[in-house]
Amino acid sequence: MLTLIVPGLIWTRQALADLTCDLPLPAFTTLLGRGRLRRLPPRSTADVLADASTLSAPLPAAALRRLELHEHPGETDWLCLDPVRLNFHDRSLIVDDPQRLRLTAEEAAALAVALAPTFAALGHLEVLSPERWNLRLAAGAPEFRDLPDATSRAALPLPLDIPYAPWRHALNEAQMVLHAHPVNQVRAAAGLPVVNSLWPWGGGRLPAFDNRAGAAAHDALWSNDPVARGIARLLQIEGATLPAAFTSAAAKRPLALFDALEQPARSGDAIVWRDELARFEAGWLVPALEALRGGRLGALRLIAPGDPGAAEVQLSRHDLWKFWRKPRALTELATA
Repeated sequence: MLTLIVPGLIWTRQALADLTCDLPLPAFTTLLGRGRLRRLPPRSTADVLADASTLSAPLPAAALRRLELHEHPGETDWLCLDPVRLNFHDRSLIVDDPQRLRLTAEEAAALAVALAPTFAALGHLEVLSPERWNLRLAAGAPEFRDLPDATSRAALPLPLDIPYAPWRHALNEAQMVLHAHPVNQVRAAAGLPVVNSLWPWGGGRLPAFDNRAGAAAHDALWSNDPVARGIARLLQIEGATLPAAFTSAAAKRPLALFDALEQPARSGDAIVWRDELARFEAGWLVPALEALRGGRLGALRLIAPGDPGAAEVQLSRHDLWKFWRKPRALTELATA
């Protein structure tokens, strides 16, 4: 069975009707018409990924993405501490998509060197990639809002509880360091987005998992997310970046995370969302249904996480022969 996790699919009924009214989506309408649709309570992408991987939520994102780089995190607590840009919009601070920063390795290294003393009492700062930084914690840390869930939304202040006090102080000091840093001054002069804060999230240590008895629910995990690829390494299954399209592979129970719809859905970028939906239809659903009809795929399962609600659709080869079930539009996934 192929399991697809596709965040960003669920909108209101009217929004989905407007967005897809002129898009030919024969594979999607077949899946929704002949598959078995189940409504689910609101779920985040990370929670669905944890469930599908038989891991406990919340996921220790920092430890997992370090593992993805073949650097075992050991018996230590880690925390993601990613560079971000907080942008004023409609009297709120909005968390920009971190991918828009496009920091160079040299810029990230210079910023990290300047910021390391600020967080020295909390842990050791390391740069995994220009836009992904980790903190090896000196002690435990409170829970923070996941950056993927906060992106394109208003940034909320940290709670006033005592465990957050050193983090509030460190982040405030970091913002002052960043404001005056030459890297940001050069970027601002060039019209590039600046790094004006750091975002802590995804704390914890790597869970133990033994797949020698084949306990993993899937035998492959395909994703562009380093946390997901870290899960693949933890589960000792095939892990790779998301292919451009589905092809029948040696994996019998692959899990794929197609997250290209998530950010345009949050930011309301209808053009990009429609383009990505058409790409998903042509590259994944059409060949998956063909493989199902040809017996090269046992079943297809699509999970759509979302804040207003989530949904799951399952389709077997036997379901494809139920010709009396009419195609159903994507609006069937709507929340209201």
